[in-house]
Amino acid sequence: MVYCLWRKKRSQSQYEELLSSVPAVPACSPPLILVSQGLWTTPDEIPFALPPRFMTQNQADVKKKEDKEGEELKMEVRRSILDHRGSLSVSRWYPVGTVLAGLYSVPLNEVVAPPPGMATRLCFSVEYRHGSEQLMVSLLRLGNLPPRFHGNVTLVELRLLPDDRRPRQAKARGTGPDPEFNDCFVFQVSRVCVPQGTLSVCVLSVEQDGKRHAVGRVLFALEGELGNAGRVLWRDLETEDQTQCSELGDVQISLSYSPALQRLSVVVLRARGLQLLTDAGVCVQVSLQIHTQVVKIKRSCVAKGFNPNFNHRMTFKLRSQHVDEACLRFELQEPNNVCSEPPVLLGVLVLGPFMYARGQQLQHWMDMVNTPQEAIKLWHGLGRAT
Repeated sequence: MVYCLWRKKRSQSQYEELLSSVPAVPACSPPLILVSQGLWTTPDEIPFALPPRFMTQNQADVKKKEDKEGEELKMEVRRSILDHRGSLSVSRWYPVGTVLAGLYSVPLNEVVAPPPGMATRLCFSVEYRHGSEQLMVSLLRLGNLPPRFHGNVTLVELRLLPDDRRPRQAKARGTGPDPEFNDCFVFQVSRVCVPQGTLSVCVLSVEQDGKRHAVGRVLFALEGELGNAGRVLWRDLETEDQTQCSELGDVQISLSYSPALQRLSVVVLRARGLQLLTDAGVCVQVSLQIHTQVVKIKRSCVAKGFNPNFNHRMTFKLRSQHVDEACLRFELQEPNNVCSEPPVLLGVLVLGPFMYARGQQLQHWMDMVNTPQEAIKLWHGLGRAT
């Protein structure tokens, strides 16, 4: 019995000595985390444990008296657990396990370094949170920017197609060949619609006088890509020269709108990859439509060749209150050899707001509205008449 009492008194004195090393923390102070000076594990493991919950001095005294008997009984079990897991040996720390330091030994610069090659690449990550139905897009940096853009300000416009009508902008924090962004954007989208969405990222270079140049764009389809949440992704920017022609051909259109003059300016620049039947040439018919009513119809000059150049400018009167209700319909027509016969329809293109267009056609119209009095030039694929 004398030995048991002596051992009990010794364990109690050790327990009180460990508690006395913890400073009394006032109630208004933020919580602190104890850090021991010893080395508990091997260098390739980092101990991970839940910190104690600190209390004021009065609360600690009351709690110590209530838990003294229970702590004495659990002391031996706790010592065995600490020895087994290799975690902190400070009293009231609850060991959870260890973190492998080798997983985090690679520097961040090596993770986001651009892959080898000369193409301009965009570094970003995408994560969808099902609980809040939010799509998190982290824009990290650009790589291998062309030399002519090194001294300019780099802007990035993000949209979630087909429904997003307002672009999100990010400005690079520096210049040079690899400008960095480190911005995060949140898109509120339901879990039913997110697999059908496409993330559109347009990279622009802005000169000192405010003139913009399109560097390229990335169209990232979300279907099948949300399983790798948070993974760093690299995608090459698509330029106009790299864009493949559609089945019926493409047409390049420039749009600009002046709210002060209430004037919509359209320039039909050129076409490529047309499926011509004869060498009679091709013309473009442009119709301004508000709801189901055709307001005005204009035609361009006739140009010949499979890649004709038009450079034909047209202007339409359009009030500001009708901008979200109007659309432009482009019809590429090949004149018929027989004058009495109607021209052959080669392809159709519709540019307008959400009720008329989707994807790149909608984005072109919204860029025109958001940047008044500035010409927005873009290629579009032709579709079949419905």
